[in-house]
Amino acid sequence: MQRIISPSPQKTRKVAGEFAQAIIQKEPEKSAVVVGLYGELGSGKTSFVQGFVRGLGIKKAVTSPTFVIARRYHLPQKTTPQFSYIIHIDAYRLRQGKVDNARDLKNLNMAQWIKDPRTILLVEWPENIRSMLPRSALRISFEHGKNENERIIHLPNL
Repeated sequence: MQRIISPSPQKTRKVAGEFAQAIIQKEPEKSAVVVGLYGELGSGKTSFVQGFVRGLGIKKAVTSPTFVIARRYHLPQKTTPQFSYIIHIDAYRLRQGKVDNARDLKNLNMAQWIKDPRTILLVEWPENIRSMLPRSALRISFEHGKNENERIIHLPNL
């Protein structure tokens, strides 16, 4: 596990872009690459997703899909030939054990996304849908640092 102290959202995005590059350098999986982003509100999860997506060549603005639950980004094939999509899920509104969770995510094709080896899933608030995530999911945690902009990021070793 790597512990990184980020002094700013810009540095958090840079770290995320580097992590994204490391992900696409790995041997292809038999299912999607799933990354769970754990941390309190405002701890840097969305900034990380922005940097991750930008690091793989997507220029589109990235915002948290809190109300729509998921957004899909098509990856440019010239830079990421082994992957087609990044799916950004924000499970904040989905509480573990709530009856609508399974139905909502089934309607979003969550099970299909997890099976697709050409997909990267970035999941904010994964603890709210814990039973739906594969055991192979990577875990990244975020903490508030010493000042307003500082964040502590715990990245898995790839």
